Amino acid sequence: MAVDVTPPLEAGAKFIDSYGPNRFKITDEVFEGSVIVFPDKVVSWDVTDVAELTVESFQAVFDADPTVELLLLGCGEKMMLIPSSLRQALREKGTPPDFMDTGAACRTYNILLGEGRRVAAALIAMPAE
Repeated sequence: MAVDVTPPLEAGAKFIDSYGPNRFKITDEVFEGSVIVFPDKVVSWDVTDVAELTVESFQAVFDADPTVELLLLGCGEKMMLIPSSLRQALREKGTPPDFMDTGAACRTYNILLGEGRRVAAALIAMPAE
């Protein structure tokens, strides 16, 4: 007998099905390039590298209603730190991100979503091969 371990999700919840070079499949819809995924929506994100990040890059997260309690930053192929000045500015806005590679951010987002957390994942797309 098989046991389904998929957590129950609210209707319309945005679950990350898969990721690959320059793309994400989220709740059966394909998105090209980087994205920010919220439990209820996905927005295109005009970021291709951690070096491009500014406080303004996260405006969609600051504007989220209800507010985001956890922000995951998928940095691409490998985890990278952002400059301390940017980390401090995000902390002051109340949204310090957890840094990880994009694959880990996708998996972590799905787990937290399944727990009913108000999470967002800012995902830098992996480069095309």
